[in-house]
Amino acid sequence: MAASPLPPGALTLKQFLRRQQVLLLYRRILQAIRQVPDASDRKYLKNWAREEFKRNKSATEEDTIRMMITQGNIQLKELEKALALARS
Repeated sequence: MAASPLPPGALTLKQFLRRQQVLLLYRRILQAIRQVPDASDRKYLKNWAREEFKRNKSATEEDTIRMMITQGNIQLKELEKALALARS
């Protein structure tokens, strides 16, 4: 049997791409939270986002991760809509 070209613990391409999606979502959520005008609301939302991502950090099942990314994108869009309404 041939040895794997990847070192032990290395991510596969699929895992790497999924990780990049998660990190992009996290950054976009934090960017949206920075636009929240009230400092206490900003702090609450930042802590909420951080805790949600930490809580789900150990998820490994592909379908579960994909579902969580979809839910995160939906929540991000809702936050962006609320911020747009608040500005108008």
